[in-house]
Amino acid sequence: MTSTTHPRLLVRARTGGPDDGPEVLEHVLGWTLVVLLALLVTRAGLM
Repeated sequence: MTSTTHPRLLVRARTGGPDDGPEVLEHVLGWTLVVLLALLVTRAGLM
């Protein structure tokens, strides 16, 4: 980044999700979704 970058832009980007909450639950649900999607793709013979 250049020296002209606004300091506020260096803060972590917001994605519109909840401000606070159980991050562990979020990660577990995310990985569960990834695994289920991988199972569906392999069962359908797409990979």
